[in-house]
Amino acid sequence: MIDKQIGPRTKRQNASIGGPFQAFLSWKPHQCLSLLFVFGLLAAPALAQRADAPPLPELPSASKAKTLVTAKEFMVSAAHPLAAEAGMTMLERGGSATDAAIAVQMVLGLVEPQSSGIGGGAFILHFDAAKKAVSTFDGREAAPMGVTPELFLDAAGKPLRFAEAVVGGRSVGVPGVLRALQVAHQRHGKLPWADLFAPAIAIAEQGFALPPRLHVHLVNDTVIKQNPVTREMFFTADGSPKPIGAIIRNPQYAATLKRIAKDGADAFYTGDIARDMVAAIRNHPTNPGHMVEKDLADYRARTPAALCGPYRKFQVCGMPPPSSGGIAILQILQALERFDMPNVRPASAQAAHLLSEAARLAYADRERYLADDQFVAVPLKGLADPAYNKQRSELIRVEKSMGRAEAGVPAGVAAKVTEGWALERPGTSHFSIVDKWGNAISMTTSVESVFGSRIFVRGFFLNNQLTDFSMLPVKDGVAVANAVAPGKRPRSSMAPTMVLNDKGELHSVIGSALGSVIINFVAQALVATLDWNMDMQAAVAMPHYGSRGGPTELEKGTAVEALGPTLQAMGHEVRSFDMPSGLHGIMRTSQGWQGGADPRRDGIVLGK
Repeated sequence: MIDKQIGPRTKRQNASIGGPFQAFLSWKPHQCLSLLFVFGLLAAPALAQRADAPPLPELPSASKAKTLVTAKEFMVSAAHPLAAEAGMTMLERGGSATDAAIAVQMVLGLVEPQSSGIGGGAFILHFDAAKKAVSTFDGREAAPMGVTPELFLDAAGKPLRFAEAVVGGRSVGVPGVLRALQVAHQRHGKLPWADLFAPAIAIAEQGFALPPRLHVHLVNDTVIKQNPVTREMFFTADGSPKPIGAIIRNPQYAATLKRIAKDGADAFYTGDIARDMVAAIRNHPTNPGHMVEKDLADYRARTPAALCGPYRKFQVCGMPPPSSGGIAILQILQALERFDMPNVRPASAQAAHLLSEAARLAYADRERYLADDQFVAVPLKGLADPAYNKQRSELIRVEKSMGRAEAGVPAGVAAKVTEGWALERPGTSHFSIVDKWGNAISMTTSVESVFGSRIFVRGFFLNNQLTDFSMLPVKDGVAVANAVAPGKRPRSSMAPTMVLNDKGELHSVIGSALGSVIINFVAQALVATLDWNMDMQAAVAMPHYGSRGGPTELEKGTAVEALGPTLQAMGHEVRSFDMPSGLHGIMRTSQGWQGGADPRRDGIVLGK
């Protein structure tokens, strides 16, 4: 609910909220302008993209100090105030964490369409408090059955340029988020499916204030203004983006959600909505794709076992393949276990060195072995073996960097495969939710690049997730594990994560946005909470460092940037750039729950 005088609440503990669900349906457009209270004065540092910025980050970091939020009953941490409000509405009405997740996702797809939406995919972890069990829902996009391994090669067999690969129908995978959410709701939902769409429908019809992050992406994008629908929605008559705070309405999205609310996910995967998606993909004027209606109709969410492993006295659980996030984070933590991390200063060169070295090992294995395990024999058990990761950890020297790490040879390697390269981009969001029963959701959701493929259909953008496949199917005569194949799901770095204590109870829920750097962000936050005893807000706010196999990366404009000379003297190649991570986490305490929202983005935590 939006307070008419002071803007969106940042904390609901001990608050008495009257009729929040009905309030969504009675909003007036001008009320959304109160969001400027949150965004307006804080926007300026984020409004200019550095010309020399590396291509990965969405925006320069713009720290916006946030305070720790605590709650007794339930909590939502999400990337936009309206999305967090929608989730709280469902929790207050007696809904489960899963119910709240659906409401959050539908609003995120409206207010930050550059990051996620029903045209994309997601990985979902669910914690069942009664059973003390973690389950997963894999809503990752799938390649259409008509693709070939040469999807992203030109006539000469060379990889396409980024814009040639991404923009248009070629890059679109079969969206998975709605199928995954529907299966999760069938198992864990408490409220009627249709009710969960009401907040997003109301906001889409009545309007929301254009946020600064979306505004910056509109400034930087030259493609979506060419679509008459998105041009009218987001741009002025002269072609410039509408100003921050302008009221944005999306009646097409409202109409689409009404259909899905009434008829379930089948309304999206079959019928006229599916036909329109396929037509837009196949008839793209410059870069048509291969999807057909049967690809959509046949899509199913997977429900593999969660990938869990030990770190000190905890169990850390994440997604198995095709996500590389769960295994890479587990490998980083297990490589650090032999070090006395609790006595390492968090912002020291030693901390940056150890985390970066552990990450080099994990990313090397990731590049070599990780892919869709229904198409490639991934040695997952061997990679997750604490003994293997302890052995790999012996390569870490406390005084000197190893430089570029080579992949290890875990047990279970069945075939020779090699690494490739993919155009993994940061159009992603994450949210964490705990309900009054102690059930929880950790969900990372994405359309891949900013605005995905730039194809806009019935109020939403279609993803470009197929560019997460390696560009080359074969390298030096050896098959690439993450090569394109019909029906295959591309490797991801998304890393929704849950930590259980030694009693099997939920300790924490966390995840992040920002492409392949997600793994380092989440691993660092876990060390911060599990080893350094930081509260969740401090953990998600601390300056970032790590490595993806190449340079050691330091967050530009923060205290850790000053570690560069010391790290260089230890043999590190150092690179600094902005890292607007988008971490959102919740942690159990003796007093209830505490939540954190990344100060680099516009999200908030709400709790009661």
